[in-house]
Amino acid sequence: MNLQTKIPLRSKEPKIDYGSEVFMLGSCFTENVGEKFEYYKFKNYINPFGILFHPKAVETFLWMATQGEQYTETDLFNFNEQWHCFDAHSSLSNRDKDILLRSLNEGLHSAKKKIESATHVCITLGTAWVYRLKALDMVVANCHKIPQKEFDKELLSIPEIDQCLHNCIHMIRSLNASAQIIFTISPVRHIKDGFVENNRSKSCLIEAVHKVLESGPNLSYFPSYEIMMDELRDYRFYNADMVHPSDTAIQYIWERFSEVWISEETKKTMIRVEEIQKGLSHRAFNPDSDQHISFLKKMESKKSKLQEEYPFMNF
Repeated sequence: MNLQTKIPLRSKEPKIDYGSEVFMLGSCFTENVGEKFEYYKFKNYINPFGILFHPKAVETFLWMATQGEQYTETDLFNFNEQWHCFDAHSSLSNRDKDILLRSLNEGLHSAKKKIESATHVCITLGTAWVYRLKALDMVVANCHKIPQKEFDKELLSIPEIDQCLHNCIHMIRSLNASAQIIFTISPVRHIKDGFVENNRSKSCLIEAVHKVLESGPNLSYFPSYEIMMDELRDYRFYNADMVHPSDTAIQYIWERFSEVWISEETKKTMIRVEEIQKGLSHRAFNPDSDQHISFLKKMESKKSKLQEEYPFMNF
């Protein structure tokens, strides 16, 4: 894609390669980029508690994971015939209380191990708006469609976000002193908050992140929000809802991310992985033809060679 305006990106070290382990946490754009890592068969771990939109939710999750905490039945509640946890996304909610509890605690256990071994931790922040449950005076990660009258809506201040992010860094460093921590702001606009309110929120997040970047080494920022706003300045880069980035936009931002963080040698392996992925999705007109059988044998050979080099790859 040939665009007139491109944000200059500086090369960072250490690069991500197939020996790296990437832990991804935060807003829904985390899942978009995470799907790319998954597609290219990197070692990655994405949002064990589902999408976490704001810094306080990320901080709470990291506290529970890094401190070896566990959820109990008292942390769950039943609403609309489902069991929920205020610290997790509704994608984890379940009609069976025990299944939800097991999912939460297994997620914490896995996350702690992944943070300990991660080479890169990517945190995507979506909004600075939070909802405080009046009854318990607590900021929740997800309201689970409970009536809004039960919550107070608040905008986190820059100092509050700054402190929250410092706490996140400290908790990650307590398990892994060398991991590269990459912050980014989600390009998804939260227009349900209002257009002005969304801009207030994003500006608070951006200012707080950049203050935090000055606090120590191995802290970086990738401008996914700025790329969406300033390079992809056209509604053809949005889905039909005019809020979420289209597949084209996600691919473009991934390519820009790759420019900075993926090593050139690794990109050669990614091409090999993509050949296999496209081959696996290929639908034959005549599955029993000699041509197709030969094609399948070649694909299997390519897959075997890759898996000899990278045993963790699973197609």
